[in-house]
Amino acid sequence: MHLSETGALHSFGDGTGYFNSMIPIKSEREIEKMREACASAARVLERLAGLLRPGITTGEVDTAAADFNSEEGCRSAFLGYRGFPGQICISVNEEVVHGIGGGRRIQYGDIVKLDVGVIKNGWVGDTAKTCSVGAIRPEWARLLAVTERVLENVIPLATAGRRIGDICAFIEDEVVANGYNVVREFVGHGVGRKLHEEPQVPNFGRSGSGPKLKPGMTIAIEPMVNMGTASVRTLDDGWTVVTADAQPSAHFEHTILITKQEPEILTWREKQQLKSKEK
Repeated sequence: MHLSETGALHSFGDGTGYFNSMIPIKSEREIEKMREACASAARVLERLAGLLRPGITTGEVDTAAADFNSEEGCRSAFLGYRGFPGQICISVNEEVVHGIGGGRRIQYGDIVKLDVGVIKNGWVGDTAKTCSVGAIRPEWARLLAVTERVLENVIPLATAGRRIGDICAFIEDEVVANGYNVVREFVGHGVGRKLHEEPQVPNFGRSGSGPKLKPGMTIAIEPMVNMGTASVRTLDDGWTVVTADAQPSAHFEHTILITKQEPEILTWREKQQLKSKEK
């Protein structure tokens, strides 16, 4: 999930004072707890991805998430959050985020966004990826490949001394350069004892703006990229967000630890292999 506790997207201002004072800095012991929660989230995500096949329902995948969480000694960070009814967010094709598992059957050629959040020993792990079901259209494969690559390439910028705006601007610039648009209503965020902590991490912004990154911060970076318009709308279920033009959307997410050296990907997983012609 991608909104702040207030549901509002804050202005960065000059990145001093208010924001820096509210961003939690984890101790070494707390970081180890985060590593455990994030590793569990990554394992659950990979197991769910392995279930995707034509004919399975999104509800069956959601039910499996509950079982996998239990085996990891976790519980869903999403279930009941502001009334959300699912174990995970599962969103298909033009669905951007916050899809709810139900009777929809996955079809050959679909793309499925799996967003997993778990709570383990009081700490949250949050991660997501977009999976292809069988062979997908080349233009859809390119969308997935570009979105995943943008996430991979922005993570090295998450270093102590840089500002959040450096991450935000890089994502937007790369996405637009590839002919796509970023979703503006939903953003990345801090992660820790709560699912959503400061700072917010939009997929757009101005380089050099926002709070300064410091060792011990943990943030979820999550490009949400639309093939067509950036505009989205929410369905009547009050949760599922879809693109306004019914074009597909892709979403990848990692929880990142800021260190004194290189950033650490707490939700690391083996890279999804995608074949596409990236132009």
